[in-house]
Amino acid sequence: MELQTATVLFFLLPFIIIFIFFFFFKPVDKPIIRRSKLAPGPWKLPLIGNMHQLVGAATHRALRDLARKHGPIMHLKLGEIPAIVISSPRLAKEVLKTHDLAFADRPQCLVSKIMFFNQADIAFSPYGDCWRQMRRICIVELLGPKSIRSFQFIREEEVWKLVESVQYSLGSAVNVTEKLLSTAISITFRTAFGKRFKGDRELMNLLKEAVSWVGAFDVSDLFPSLKLLHPLSRMKPKLEKMRHEMGRIIQELIVERRDSRASSNGREENGGSCEGNILDVLIRLQDSGSDLDLPITDDNIHGVILDVFLAGADTTAITIEWAISEMIRNPKVMERAVAELRLALKGKNRVHESDIKGLSYLKMVIKETLRLHPPAPLLLPRECREAREIDGFAVPIKTHLLINAWAIGTDPEYWQDPESFIPERFENSSFDFIGNEYEYIPFGAGRRACPGMSYGLANVELALAQLLHHFNWVLPYGMKPEDLDMTETSGAAAKRRNDLYLIPTQCND
Repeated sequence: MELQTATVLFFLLPFIIIFIFFFFFKPVDKPIIRRSKLAPGPWKLPLIGNMHQLVGAATHRALRDLARKHGPIMHLKLGEIPAIVISSPRLAKEVLKTHDLAFADRPQCLVSKIMFFNQADIAFSPYGDCWRQMRRICIVELLGPKSIRSFQFIREEEVWKLVESVQYSLGSAVNVTEKLLSTAISITFRTAFGKRFKGDRELMNLLKEAVSWVGAFDVSDLFPSLKLLHPLSRMKPKLEKMRHEMGRIIQELIVERRDSRASSNGREENGGSCEGNILDVLIRLQDSGSDLDLPITDDNIHGVILDVFLAGADTTAITIEWAISEMIRNPKVMERAVAELRLALKGKNRVHESDIKGLSYLKMVIKETLRLHPPAPLLLPRECREAREIDGFAVPIKTHLLINAWAIGTDPEYWQDPESFIPERFENSSFDFIGNEYEYIPFGAGRRACPGMSYGLANVELALAQLLHHFNWVLPYGMKPEDLDMTETSGAAAKRRNDLYLIPTQCND
């Protein structure tokens, strides 16, 4: 979650008069909140609350450092917005299991209202009948086990194209970051629309920009009572332009697909069913509608497609990039992963998913990567819909809730040498990805856990296996492993601050 606090603080400086007015004439808290025992937290400034304490370091790290001083449940004010930050497995379980329903809502913000068509998607949709229906469709129809298996040939073809593109650059520095994102977008585009997209550069740039805004707060989000400031938002026109550009691409494909279905009477020209991708399924469900509690709108389709791209493409590329980065910094881990792969594959050229099912160390590498670099280190924010008490502290309705999955995955009380990359810690371990163990929740847990987890993991496993199997990787410019910059950005997805450049050489095994 990128708060963009420095920008907001700078923006507020000309409004010092409004600040003074707010400070002296702020509304009185409701009695129930005033009498409640709120969780402890760092000192707060009038108006901006704790935003100044989140400037600089990556947000999940800044919140972890504050939690070490103030406790695993911590109360913050983000402008006018009250927030609770959870930083321990014990309290994560209480929130995500015991009181999951009370915290199942999503807060409204400018990004989700504009980019996701007034929260008509799955990830940002408020809890209710529409969300339940769209999530059920996602799990059963769009990204269930059968659908993921049916997309196998797409993954294998696009990852092989990645291998071929790297082969053209043997011995030269390659922008691994860019190649991974391009491949992840290609896989997701074919999965979503059933065709290759020739304008993937345009889409890649749009997705990069969209990801940078996801989780960002506008002045209107942080200061809802200061209506005078809302028309001055600099985010709103940028978001509207981005939605228009991405919406145009998606709408053209929707129209094309509907025309194709109409001309073939719901059947492909080759006689196969016109349901080979996510868009086909959504249009089919929209057109039939008979088995649905609520109609599927075009906004729902746009929102779900955007969810698939942001959750399926960007986080996949980021996870593979972090895995390779960590193995470059830990050569013994790289050696063991490569040895396992090449022994199991025994000189095979084209690797299929069936070839890598039993690669236990590769899976441990991915688990360890997700522990140190969860796709969304703060997950997605929740909002309290029913007042609750957590660990003896009141959580009023409308309080935002942040689960620091990164802090939980690096808690020294539960993890030995927590910030070191040690895949062996998962050997003979019961930890999985589905949120049953609250010390390890890279995809969240409970009702709002990521429904596309299995889809993303399938993409990560195959691409990582192919890149390790076919190439040896070294740092350019004579750099040593310890010289590799591992600094993160501060955002909804904590990616590398700088693109990863490596030199691939041909494997001679």
